[in-house]
Amino acid sequence: MKSALILGLLLLANVGMYAQALPLTPSESAGKRLYREGVSASGEPIMARVGASGMLLPATSLPCANCHGADGLGRPEGGVRPPELTWTRLSSSYGQQQINGRTYPGYSERTLARAIQEGRDPGNNRLDPAMPRFVLSMGDQRNLTAYLKRLADDRDPGLSPDSLHLGTLLPSTGALGEEGATVAAVLKGSVARINEAGGIHGRQLRLTILDPGPDRASAERALNRLIEQEQVFALVAPLAPALDAELAPRLDKAGVPLIGTLSLQGTAQASRQIFEPLPGLREQMIALANYAAASLRVLQGPTLIAYPDEPGQRLAAEKLAQYLQDNAWQKVRLQSYQSTQDELPLGSRSVFYLGNGGGFSRLAARLQTAGQVPYLFAASNQVAGDLLQMPSGFSRRVFLAYPFVPSDWTLAGRLALTQLRERQRLGGEHAVLQVGALSSMMLLSEGMKQAGRDASREKLVSALEGLHDFDTGLTPLISFGPGRRLGLNGAHVVTVDLPDQRFYLVAPYKPITAMP
Repeated sequence: MKSALILGLLLLANVGMYAQALPLTPSESAGKRLYREGVSASGEPIMARVGASGMLLPATSLPCANCHGADGLGRPEGGVRPPELTWTRLSSSYGQQQINGRTYPGYSERTLARAIQEGRDPGNNRLDPAMPRFVLSMGDQRNLTAYLKRLADDRDPGLSPDSLHLGTLLPSTGALGEEGATVAAVLKGSVARINEAGGIHGRQLRLTILDPGPDRASAERALNRLIEQEQVFALVAPLAPALDAELAPRLDKAGVPLIGTLSLQGTAQASRQIFEPLPGLREQMIALANYAAASLRVLQGPTLIAYPDEPGQRLAAEKLAQYLQDNAWQKVRLQSYQSTQDELPLGSRSVFYLGNGGGFSRLAARLQTAGQVPYLFAASNQVAGDLLQMPSGFSRRVFLAYPFVPSDWTLAGRLALTQLRERQRLGGEHAVLQVGALSSMMLLSEGMKQAGRDASREKLVSALEGLHDFDTGLTPLISFGPGRRLGLNGAHVVTVDLPDQRFYLVAPYKPITAMP
C-alpha cells in the first residue's frame, strides 16, 4: 500500500513537472530562435551552405525547424526523411542507424557541432546533401546545442496533459458588441459540448475571452495579454478589426495558430498561422462580379464602388476595382461614401457597396429618389439586417453574396446549430458569424484530433493544412493546403424579391479559379 502511494505521488509530481516546465534560459531561448527562425542572438546574419556546390543562402530561408519540425521529430519531405533531433535520441549510447543502414556512435556536443557545421556524423560519414551546413559562431553553436537539449520538453504554451487553453478577442460594447456577444455564445456552447463528450484526446478545453477595447492600442494590449500572460495555445474566431495588419506578423512571431473568419469585414490576413473557414469580403465581391459579367451584361458600365473611408474597406474596394478593370469592366469609379454626408454620383449601371447595413438602404433610397435603379451588389454579412428598409423599386436588382445557403446544411449540421442556439438562447441573428464561429471550432477540434495526443502548434498547423473537403454540415466542403488558408474561395449569389422578402439563388457556390 505504502509503495503504491509513493508511486502515485511520483506520478502526480511528474504530471506537475510536465504541465509546469521550467522556463528556458537566455541561452536556450536564443537557441530556440536560431532553431526555428535561423536568427542569431547577436543580430548578425547566419549563412548556410547548401548542396554539393556549397551555395550560400541565409539561414532564415531554411531554419532547422523547416525540416525537423518545431518539435524536432522530423517529417518526410521531398523524398528526404529528416531524423529526430531530441537530445535523448542524438546522444544515445547505443548509437544510431541511418536510413541507408549505416551505423555511427551517439552524438556529443563536439560531434553535433561538426554535423551542423560540416555535415558529418559522429562516424565521420557525410550526411545527406540536403542537410544545410550552417556557419555558426561559438556562441550560436552553444545556444543551439543548449536548446536541442531542452527541445523534447519545450512544449507549446496552453497545452497540458489534461487541458487545452484557447483564447479570443471579442468586443462586449460598442458598434460590434452585439456581434461579439453572439460569437462568444457560440464558442462557449461549442467548448461545453466538446468537454461533455470527453474533450479532445482526454484534454478539457478552456476558453479565455478578452475585450479588444475601442482602438488599435487596446486591441494590441489584449492580444499580447492572451499570448504572453494567458499563454493560450491557439486563437479561435476573434472579432478585432482594429488590429488590421498587426495581427498576422504578431501571430507569426509567436507561432500561435488562429482559426476564424477575419476577412469577412475586408481585412485579408496573409499568414501561415491563420486559417479562415469562410470566404473573405474580396472573394464574395469577386463572386458577385463574375455573376454580373456573365448574366447581367454590365461590363460597359459605368460602375461605382462605394465604401466607407476605413483602411480595410478601402483596400477591399481598391482590389475589387483592379479585378474589374483586369476583367474588361469599363468606366469603374471608386468613391469613399458616408451616406449621411456625401453626395452620390449618379448614372451608374452597377453599384458595388461595401460598408454597414444602414448605409446600404440609405444609398438605395437616395438613388431611387433621383430616378436611378442600378443593380446593387453587396456581401450579405454586411447588409442583411438592412434589407427590410430597402426601397421596393430595387426588387430583384439587389444581389447578395452568401458564404452558405440552407441547401448546404445537412441534417447533422442543422441539428448541431439548432441545439447550440437553444442551449445558448440564440436566435438567427448574425447567422454568418454564428456559422463561422461554429465551423472554426469544428476545424480546431478536427485539427487537434489529427495532431494526436502528442500535439503541438506546428502539428495543428500541419493537420489543418492537410484538410481537404472537410464537411461542416453547414457550408460547402472546406479545403486548405500549403498555399491556401481560405477554406472557401467563392460564394453563392442570391437575389431578393423585396415586397415578399423572398430570396432566390441565382448562382450556386463556385470556387474562383483566377484571383488578382
